[in-house]
Amino acid sequence: MPRYLSLVQIDESSAPAEPSPELMQRMGELIEEVTKAGVMLDTAGLTPSAQGTRVRWEGGRISVTDGPFTESKEVVGGYAIMQCKDMAEALEWTKRFLKVHEEFWTVTCEVREIAGG
Repeated sequence: MPRYLSLVQIDESSAPAEPSPELMQRMGELIEEVTKAGVMLDTAGLTPSAQGTRVRWEGGRISVTDGPFTESKEVVGGYAIMQCKDMAEALEWTKRFLKVHEEFWTVTCEVREIAGG
C-alpha cells in the first residue's frame, strides 16, 4: 500500500504562539481516529522557524543560516506520513486535518507519494 507525506506549511503570522486547547482536542481526536484506521504511520509538529537552522549546498560551498527566515511567508510546521490505498484517500484525511483549525489560521498541506511506496 502506498505511503504519502503531508507536509504542513503554516503562515507563522496567522498562527498564535500556542494552539488553543480546543484545537489540540480536535487534533487529538482526529489523530486517534486516523491511527485506529491504520492510516497514520507518523506525525509531529515542529518548533517555530526562529528556532531552526538552514544548511544549504550551492556552488560547491556550505552555508548555514539561523532562523527566523524572513524571506519565507510559509514555513514547514509539521508533517504526517500516512499509508493509504490511493492519493484520493490521502487527500481526504488531509482535508479533515485542515478543517480542525480555526478560521484565522493559514495552513497549506503538500501531499506527495513517497517514492517506492
